[in-house]
Amino acid sequence: MSGSPFASTALDRSLGAWSRRVRASWAAWWHVLLLGAQVMVLALVPSSYAQGAQRSAVLRQIYTASAPLLTWFLTLSALLSLVLIRIVVATAYSYGLSQYALEVLVRTLVLELIPLYAAMFVALRHTMPEAQRIRRLLAQQHRSGVRHDEQTLLRSELLPRALAGVFSVLLLAAVSCVIALVLTYLNVYGFSHWGLPAYTRAVGQVFTPAVTLIFGLKTLFFSLAVAIVPLAASARRDLMGGYGRLSDISEFARLLSVLLIVEVVSLLGNYY
Repeated sequence: MSGSPFASTALDRSLGAWSRRVRASWAAWWHVLLLGAQVMVLALVPSSYAQGAQRSAVLRQIYTASAPLLTWFLTLSALLSLVLIRIVVATAYSYGLSQYALEVLVRTLVLELIPLYAAMFVALRHTMPEAQRIRRLLAQQHRSGVRHDEQTLLRSELLPRALAGVFSVLLLAAVSCVIALVLTYLNVYGFSHWGLPAYTRAVGQVFTPAVTLIFGLKTLFFSLAVAIVPLAASARRDLMGGYGRLSDISEFARLLSVLLIVEVVSLLGNYY
């Protein structure tokens, strides 16, 4: 019986730590949702970023988020697409299922893989580093006694970067999908134009109105997740009211969970 008070104390500490983690996680997700709603509202009002210094900041961020990534991403995407196309086409021909090769390629490569790794590429190469940069800037200003109004921070720093992240994902995914479709045609039909009617008919059978709508919404939500989730973490104050360093792994796991949820919902919409 003498050990029961210690066991009760340990249990209370464990429950207290668990409840604090739950509250912190809920506060982080709520901050993501709140910032996402504010960014979407401002994005739907062009007057908030289409004039003056705000317009220049948005254009500068769009260039920074897209131009340096375009060459490397398209090169890697083309190489990956070419490898997958060759594997699928060779496997389909060896089993006598060549009539299904095009549909499999379009469904797996264009509909599923390209939007996902475009979002991951932009997140790892742009939005997460930008979020860390904003976090360090806010931490330095907080230590210096500089205080930012939340709306000023949102309009001057977060909104331009969020719009740039959305634009970058959409641009890279769109161009990469076109390249993948061209590479697929060249691998199946060569440089002859005689296969264009059959190819366009096969691709059109995959891109039904419902599939096209789901594909567009999925890519849009991927871009919103990549743009908003890291930036929301960068602007969130810690328990001390400051801007302490955040765990990169935790923030990446939060972003990945959002992307997986969107992917699962799109799969349910396409195949169920």
